[in-house]
Amino acid sequence: MARGDTREKIVRTAMELFWAKGYGSTSIADILSRTQLNSGSLYHFFPAKQDLLVAVLDAYRDGIAPMLLDPAWRGVDDPVERVFSLLATYRAALVSTDCTYGCPIGSLALELHEADPVVRERLAQNFAAWVEAVRGCYEEAEARFPAGTDFHALAELTLTIMEGGVMQARTHRNVGHFERGVEQLRRHISLLTQAH
Repeated sequence: MARGDTREKIVRTAMELFWAKGYGSTSIADILSRTQLNSGSLYHFFPAKQDLLVAVLDAYRDGIAPMLLDPAWRGVDDPVERVFSLLATYRAALVSTDCTYGCPIGSLALELHEADPVVRERLAQNFAAWVEAVRGCYEEAEARFPAGTDFHALAELTLTIMEGGVMQARTHRNVGHFERGVEQLRRHISLLTQAH
């Protein structure tokens, strides 16, 4: 296996395990068992577990388009509807897992609430990439909104609704908590665009 392939295999495995078990509950032994690699191979690329966490967060940040946005937006031309199509992918994940799904970045941010500066920066970069993608959708529809609409704040609100809705749906094991938040966002955007 080529060096790049080995590193990629380790990162992909860590992504799966951190999402399924959490960062703290995933051991190096878990990663080695799943990848069938020896510890020397892993430590060659990632001297410490935190180095692997940083690589995972980089992979999520750099992969936001192919892993999340492109599939969600395929066939959706209207920029505002792309936002709701993106939110619908989270709803589908909640429904398909009986509301046990958690956003990988949101889950890590909650678990690592006192993350060191490097990890906290990577978490922030992931949230910022999501916000910028959604902001771009709103800005594409700028003509529909009142002059002076703060599209960055609207995108941040959208992220807050998504993350909060996922967290509440998981807690209550009821997708309605997610759906009601998204419906309120849709009503807010409708009122904004009607006022223009």
